[in-house]
Amino acid sequence: MMTKYRFKISPIFSTALKNNITRVYWLFSVFLLFSFQSFASYVLIPMDAEEQQNHLKAYGITYWTLSKDLKVKWLLNYRGGAFLLPDTEDIRKECTIRGVTYEIISDAETEEILEEISSPSQNMEAVILEKAPKIAVYSPKGNQPWDDAVTMVLTFAEIPYETIYDKEVLDDNLILYDWLHLHHEDFTGQYGKFYASYRAAPWYIREKAAAEKLARDLGYSKVSQEKLAVALKIRDYVVGGGFMFAMCSATDSFEIALAAEGIDICEPMFDGDPSEPGYQSKIDYNRTFAFKNFTLERNPNVYEFSSVDMTRIRRISKTTDYFTLMDFSAKWDPIPTMLCQNHTVLVKGFMGQTTAYNPNEIKSNVLVLGENKTNGEARYIHGIKGKGFFTFYGGHDPEDYTHRVGDPKTELELHPNSPGYRLILNNVLFPAAKKKKQKT
Repeated sequence: MMTKYRFKISPIFSTALKNNITRVYWLFSVFLLFSFQSFASYVLIPMDAEEQQNHLKAYGITYWTLSKDLKVKWLLNYRGGAFLLPDTEDIRKECTIRGVTYEIISDAETEEILEEISSPSQNMEAVILEKAPKIAVYSPKGNQPWDDAVTMVLTFAEIPYETIYDKEVLDDNLILYDWLHLHHEDFTGQYGKFYASYRAAPWYIREKAAAEKLARDLGYSKVSQEKLAVALKIRDYVVGGGFMFAMCSATDSFEIALAAEGIDICEPMFDGDPSEPGYQSKIDYNRTFAFKNFTLERNPNVYEFSSVDMTRIRRISKTTDYFTLMDFSAKWDPIPTMLCQNHTVLVKGFMGQTTAYNPNEIKSNVLVLGENKTNGEARYIHGIKGKGFFTFYGGHDPEDYTHRVGDPKTELELHPNSPGYRLILNNVLFPAAKKKKQKT
């Protein structure tokens, strides 16, 4: 028969043992915590040419992250303008689903990157993006006989937006939005200067009738008067602190409407009565955002608004039509640097009703962000108006060189790394950035 022995542990030894176990558990927990932080702390979305498989959808991931009340760092001039996001399982899954290249980096690696960026010897900066901007696209309801690059890329990048038009603008609904895009539009009341080529086309007749009815419904006797009222509301939106982005003819027709306030510049086929005699001499360039000293195109049969646009006088072949993005100081000029983030400094040119801007007719306080070095034309410009900002981008579709009325829309699945479309999305994220006070 075996004897059973019982050991009695002294109280002193018992206390010491419990303390040692607690200490070991604490040390193990700290080790796990630091191990986790050092191996999975941030998601880095590279934006250079070699690494990122879908640049356009990467902006959508960034916007989606901001919409979850998470902050993002935009690493200007680092790997093509990379994005630094908090590491969560949802973000990883979303990147995988959307086909966006990403890397998981540790705290130590993150600190090294941010230290490199902060060095005075590096033309880089880390800008904090704080919230997802609410986006409005100014566009008529229903299908149009042309496509809009901005709505296409917003849809492809899965960035939500709302469509508004004249009634919403005149009802002061712009204050609900952080960013406004002006769809292919004519704010002068001349129906896009399509008269010579399309006056007998069913879509032109239909659009003209719809515009006239809308003007009457809103209390105006002419489309030109109603469009001016809309342009003035948009001007006030920007002056009050809004962000406006416009492309193609929406850029110079908006400026002309402001400069010609109170002046009839429309010929009889547009508004039923003659234009005002000598109207060119009455144009007030002080009212415009970006352009000065331009001459209006009086001939209604010419598909052009003014001398601001260089479409008819440029002599550049498609194979040599490129524009260069300007180089700014990321630390001292973060805004233009933000707007120029790309994986290349050389961007393919593309045509539009308004293709490029005459450098001699751009105001001195407006920044040229992209220009064609061959003839000096400006393709991409930016400025401050009051408390707000505006960006004008010449051309119609960055991946369709001569997009015409009725042409099929561009399939962005074929152009996920488009440098020209990246410039649009830079502007979309711009209002999300934490900004320093600007001089007006």
